[in-house]
Amino acid sequence: MNHLEDSRLSAMWRGLGYLTGSLVAAGVALFALPVLVVPATARAWASWHRRRAGRLLLSPCSGPVSVGTRRVLGWLCAGVVTGLAFGLVVVLCAGNAVATAVTVPLWWALPAGTRAGGFAAGVPLSGWGTALTLGTAQFVVFAALTYWLVPPLARLHARICVALLSPSTAERLAQRVETLTETRAGAMNAHGAELRRIERDLHDGTQARLVAVAMRLGVARELLGEDPGAVAGLLEEAHVGTEEAMAELRAVIRTIYPPILADRGLAGALAALGARSAIDTALDIGGLGTVPAAVEAVAYFTIAEALTNAAKHSRATRATVRVARAGDRLSIEIGDDGVGGADETRGTGIAGIRHRVLALDGTLRVHSPVGGPTTIAVSLACGS
Repeated sequence: MNHLEDSRLSAMWRGLGYLTGSLVAAGVALFALPVLVVPATARAWASWHRRRAGRLLLSPCSGPVSVGTRRVLGWLCAGVVTGLAFGLVVVLCAGNAVATAVTVPLWWALPAGTRAGGFAAGVPLSGWGTALTLGTAQFVVFAALTYWLVPPLARLHARICVALLSPSTAERLAQRVETLTETRAGAMNAHGAELRRIERDLHDGTQARLVAVAMRLGVARELLGEDPGAVAGLLEEAHVGTEEAMAELRAVIRTIYPPILADRGLAGALAALGARSAIDTALDIGGLGTVPAAVEAVAYFTIAEALTNAAKHSRATRATVRVARAGDRLSIEIGDDGVGGADETRGTGIAGIRHRVLALDGTLRVHSPVGGPTTIAVSLACGS
């Protein structure tokens, strides 16, 4: 059997299973109609059908149905009609093929005096010649109908389901606008919090040190002609204070946009980040091409925060970082061998990562079961 025949046979079996399930579901829906018309129940029922249809079409449809209640109830009616109609085709074709293959030999196995009569293709069976000829012909016809008819019918049913239960263009646009509004609000809040943090760091750190330097220089100026030794000590203290203020200022600048990104690009910056990570970090960086500066910054801070979380909260000893470009998307995956159990609500830094990612219309997935391991997957739009 070649690959094409194998795939067709697989499609037939999957279609048989799908349409049989749809037939059973349609029968259940007829008897449970008063329950299924309740909006919450109807949505759960529709979501289950949509997931089944997505699996058959090899296009997974995850998440609950987001269309209006009227469309959900419309699918409830259409699902019953198409499920019964297409399911009966399965019963007619596959059922007759199986019945012919089983009943004709069994009928001839009965003692001659107990046979009440048998038919194949509507013709009475009067002997083995008739049975073998007509029975084989009937089996071949219904088996061929099953082989060629069931897969397209199953796909048609699945496409009807997905079409009715997937958002229209207008609904997708409305959902898109709502999502962008929410992410914009989150980005604005995160931006405000970032500005307050920078102001606090400059006020409490750099500014305080510069004030101390200015005071020492002022005292040194007053003592300039009176106590050269004291002036030298004050100037030394002012020099040290200036260096400390510059170090703090550089640290603040790195939290805004790391200079290493401009100097060495994202790949070089990540190599340096992995080298100074508190845990053993393996990097796998593909060809990234030209990445916008904003995307580079989000990618850098996302990986830096994830590695910090792995060392501080997850008690990990090893982490892996994979960064690759696929078309106009930058894919990032960070994994660690820690204890897992990361909770976004407990201040583990994931909320900050999410705000940064959503601000660039990206996606974030976190898989961190208790006991580990933890995997963080990020996808960012970075242009073509």
